[in-house]
Amino acid sequence: MTSIADNVVNIQTTSESNPSPPCWFGEVVVMSSFLRKQRVLSKINEQVRFARRRFGRYEVIDFFAVLFGYAISGERTLQEFYERLQPFAIPFMALFERDRFPSRSALSRFLTALTEASVEALRTLFLDDLLARPLTHDKQTGSLLDRMGNSWMVFDIDGTREAARQRALPQGEDLPPAFRRLDEVCAPGYRGRKRGEVVRTRTTVSQAHSYQWLGSFGNRGNGRYREELRKGLSAIGRYLTVYQLDTSRTLLRLDGQYGNGAVLADVAGFAFVTRGKDYHLLDHPLVQARLHLPPDQVQQRPESPMERSLYDCPEIPVGPDGAIPFK
Repeated sequence: MTSIADNVVNIQTTSESNPSPPCWFGEVVVMSSFLRKQRVLSKINEQVRFARRRFGRYEVIDFFAVLFGYAISGERTLQEFYERLQPFAIPFMALFERDRFPSRSALSRFLTALTEASVEALRTLFLDDLLARPLTHDKQTGSLLDRMGNSWMVFDIDGTREAARQRALPQGEDLPPAFRRLDEVCAPGYRGRKRGEVVRTRTTVSQAHSYQWLGSFGNRGNGRYREELRKGLSAIGRYLTVYQLDTSRTLLRLDGQYGNGAVLADVAGFAFVTRGKDYHLLDHPLVQARLHLPPDQVQQRPESPMERSLYDCPEIPVGPDGAIPFK
C-alpha cells in the first residue's frame, strides 16, 4: 500500500480489486422491492411451473430475476451483463429472495426448453397484475375525441420485425452437418428495409393513451399473425371489462400486416384503422366509380410539395361469401 499524506488531503491506494456496483443496480433494488411488496415474485413462484431435468436447485424465479435485471441494465449483450454483475451476484439474487445466480449455460438451457404453457402463464400473471392496479384511484384511462366530440379508447396492435444475417457455413465430407442456432427462432420472411436473410416477428399490444402494454408475442418469420391478433383482442377485451368500457367506442390501430379481408372476421365488433395491402380492391367497380369523382379532401404538409387526395369510398363486400363490409 502506498500513502500520500498532506495537511488537507489523504490519498490511499491498493493493488487489491474493489469493483464498484453497476450504475443501474439501484434501479433494480427499487423495482425488485416494489415487485416483492405487490407479491408479484411470490405469485411467480406459486403459479408458474416448469419441470425439467438437470435444473438442480433453480426455479423459474431465478431466471426471471436474471432477465429482469438484464432488461433494466441496458447492457449491450448478455455476456457484458454477466461480467458486470458477477462480483455482486449474491446480493443481486438476494433482492429476489434467492441465493444462487444461474450461469449463462443454465439460462441458455432454460430458454431453449421453455414451453409455451409457461410463457402463457407468465403473460397471464403480468396482465392480471396490470389490471388489478390502475394508474390512478379513479381509474383514468385517457381517450381520443373525434370531430363530433365522441370519446374513443384507442389500442395499438403492431408487428415489428428483426432481421438476422447468416454467414456461409463451411461444408465438406470431413465436417459435421451445418447447423444454425437461429433456425429455432428465425425463418425466411418479409424483411422490409432491414438487411438479413431470416427474420423474427414480435407483435405488441398497448393502450395508446397510458402506454400500458397488454401483451407481447414473438414467432419465427412473419409470425402467426392471426393467432397473435386473437390473443391481443382477448387481452383488450379483458381490459375493457375491468374498466367497464364500451366495445363500440373502442378503436384499434392495426399494423399493415392485418390489412386484408382474411382478418376482418377476427376484429368483428371493433372499429379499426389499418393500411390495406389487398391492392386488387382498387379495381373494384365501386372504388373505381368513386375515384373518378373529385376527392373529399386534399392534404399537403408544410415541408413537402406533395399533395395527397383523400377519398371516402363506399363499403365493399369482401370475404369468402362477400358478407363482410370493408370501408
